[in-house]
Amino acid sequence: MAQFNITEAKAHFSALVQRALMGEEVIIARDNKPILRLVPVKDARQPRQPGSARGQVWIAEDFDETPKDLKEYL
Repeated sequence: MAQFNITEAKAHFSALVQRALMGEEVIIARDNKPILRLVPVKDARQPRQPGSARGQVWIAEDFDETPKDLKEYL
């Protein structure tokens, strides 16, 4: 783990980005106190997995019924 103060990080930003992309943990600090971690962004788009939500979604038995307190307005 490498820690750099903001001034150092600004001066060597490209090198720090390269180190983070290579898998090294890069910490940015203010007054020698860590405030953030520089990490690569993972690809958010993953191939769809059909059926991946099976068993997690359900519909109540009375889903299509009009609520009792609204029947007088219809």
